[in-house]
Amino acid sequence: MCRARGSRSGRGGARPASGQLRRSARLVALAVIAMAIVSACSIHGEWILFRGAGGRGHTRNAMTPPLGIRWELSLQTGDRRSFAFNNLVVKDDTLYFGATDGNFYSMSIATGYMNWVFRTGAPVNSVPYADADRVYFGSNDGHVYALDRRTGKEVWRHNAGRTVQSTVLRWEDRIIFAADGGGVWFLDLDGQVIGSINNPVWHRVTLQVVDGMMYMTPGPPETPRTLGAYDVDRGVHTWLLPHEVMRATWYSFPAVTRTRMITQTSRDVGSELEFSTYALNLQTGEIEWVRRFVSEFGNDRPQNLISYWIYDRMNILDYQAPAIWRNRIITTSGDTVVRALNERSGAVDWETRLSHRTSSAPMISGDHVFVGVFGDADRGPGARSPRLVALSARSGNKVWELETNGAVLSPPVVAGRYMVFGTDRNYVYVLERVL
Repeated sequence: MCRARGSRSGRGGARPASGQLRRSARLVALAVIAMAIVSACSIHGEWILFRGAGGRGHTRNAMTPPLGIRWELSLQTGDRRSFAFNNLVVKDDTLYFGATDGNFYSMSIATGYMNWVFRTGAPVNSVPYADADRVYFGSNDGHVYALDRRTGKEVWRHNAGRTVQSTVLRWEDRIIFAADGGGVWFLDLDGQVIGSINNPVWHRVTLQVVDGMMYMTPGPPETPRTLGAYDVDRGVHTWLLPHEVMRATWYSFPAVTRTRMITQTSRDVGSELEFSTYALNLQTGEIEWVRRFVSEFGNDRPQNLISYWIYDRMNILDYQAPAIWRNRIITTSGDTVVRALNERSGAVDWETRLSHRTSSAPMISGDHVFVGVFGDADRGPGARSPRLVALSARSGNKVWELETNGAVLSPPVVAGRYMVFGTDRNYVYVLERVL
């Protein structure tokens, strides 16, 4: 509990004018401090945008290590692993998230108390959105649902005809999502169709809207294998990715800065993977620079690289999503390297090689980069467990780590004084600052 402590005035007679001024100044200062304390106590922490504002994977709300576990909860019994655990959202001190068990959950962030569970007909591998009254998400049963946030009762559902493994977002009075190989849909708040965009090619589409522009939107019917920027109000594509970019297998959720869109791609090149980071002009889509790297796995190379890449990494909707800290782009790609690139030039500012593959995209809180790291497959003597690692955003030096039950799949989100994430062993973690 935060509490502002009052001050006692001393006894005595009238003071000189200069003393009164000093006393007034002290009272003003104390009032300012008290207001700051009250304000800090009443911070309303939430995280409802996938990857945060502009998709930049950064919050100024600094969670400085060391952090302690407030609570952890297993959603399932047994050792069955989850193929995905996408981002949780936080609204009014409540966690909302879907899981591959087909359930959608509402839980208290402070206690882990289960408010309600809603059952769908298939795994839930979409990223939800919560507004004042409802929470919206998609399921692999082909529906998008709107539920009452407080009761978990279904308000409406829309049959998209195909699996929905995308970000589900709200822009003004529209609910927007993508169906795999189907369409990008625009619904009103009552679930009625406003419009759609043809999507015969793309799966696991991660859309975001910034200032009325939607990135990365599937291209028009005449060029269906493209992605680009789409003006939501005008209903037109303003640019499509250049031909050089469209040679990859995977395109990450983009981060949008004041002048650029940053995205990462991956493709197989013989026995390795090639990772590319692109900086594109936000207005025109022209390539300003590109930086390419070949995967580095060291002693933690997957037995079947293609299977690991396609079936493990690509189910994570923010796989390869970059994070932005000041003028640095922090990237992970599922190998053992974390990189910081200069946003203006693409030059490497620092590289950190870890003992095991990264299991999540990076998230930056204050000036620390948090990322999940796999452990050893066997659990024999000397084996390392999966863990959450914190690096300095300035230097890349490791400053802290925490062993976790399962590999961190959803990069942490920060809401108020809590940090939240999920693992492939179906555990939900809530961390808090250690005073």
